[in-house]
Amino acid sequence: MNQRKLGRPTDQRMAMLKSQVSDLLWYGKIETTFDRAKEISRMADKLLTVAIKAYDDTVEVVKEKVNLKNEKVSVKFVNDGPKKLAARRKLMAELYAIKEPKGEKESKSKYAARTKDIKYPLIEKLFNEYAPRYKERNDKQTQGGGYTRILRLGERRGDAAEMAIIELV
Repeated sequence: MNQRKLGRPTDQRMAMLKSQVSDLLWYGKIETTFDRAKEISRMADKLLTVAIKAYDDTVEVVKEKVNLKNEKVSVKFVNDGPKKLAARRKLMAELYAIKEPKGEKESKSKYAARTKDIKYPLIEKLFNEYAPRYKERNDKQTQGGGYTRILRLGERRGDAAEMAIIELV
């Protein structure tokens, strides 16, 4: 399939699309030009499909640890399985890391405590929030894809570019 050039060199175009796909997946809705929205939709659908296919692949591991009293204690961990690990790495390569926003009246210590276990909040949001929701939707509709919706807004005032809102369904 042909890809739209969007009037930019390849490196700039890919960086712009990567940024806009990351914003779409983080915020759920963005406003951009119609041609960009169509490219963003293609990329976002593919990335969501990767997350949906691998989100439930986990492995439970039991490790022996020595506590402060020099006693051996077995601790259970839930790790990513091989499919989920590969999907996580692919998503990390295709998306920018967006930081978790700090609450309006949240102190630094509370923010640090809330986000200490989450290195990549966007990837966690994909696996924990979007993947289960869209997996259920795919099972009901017996089809994959179609995770985004593009709504045309009309022409932009300055250069008459057709604007659109792209959102997750």
